[in-house]
Amino acid sequence: MRKPGVIFAVLLLLSLAAAGDKPQQSANLRFVVLKAYNGKPVRNASVVLHQVNARGRQGQGGLQLKTDSEGRAFYDGIPYGKLRIQVIAHGFQTYGEDHDINQSEQEFVIKLKRPQEQYSIYK
Repeated sequence: MRKPGVIFAVLLLLSLAAAGDKPQQSANLRFVVLKAYNGKPVRNASVVLHQVNARGRQGQGGLQLKTDSEGRAFYDGIPYGKLRIQVIAHGFQTYGEDHDINQSEQEFVIKLKRPQEQYSIYK
């Protein structure tokens, strides 16, 4: 007959080995979305976050935040590593860039530009 304490100890060791000996660090992120031409906040902009692997490929899933009336959004608990940040707002060019998340607190100020005129050879 096996003792419950021995089984518990074995399960605990297996779970620690699977998780690694170093806990995963996470960051608290703050976003401020502004209009590039006058510095005023962009309300209801979508801030989309995706983890990016070592090959630069975007991971499955993701997270979408909305900015408040002051152009601010936040999220706590993002794991350290590469993160793709995209900002989409009606009447503005889409912003997209990869960032290294490596500090417990990070703030991103994103300035959105107006759309550029499109050029065509058919004009």
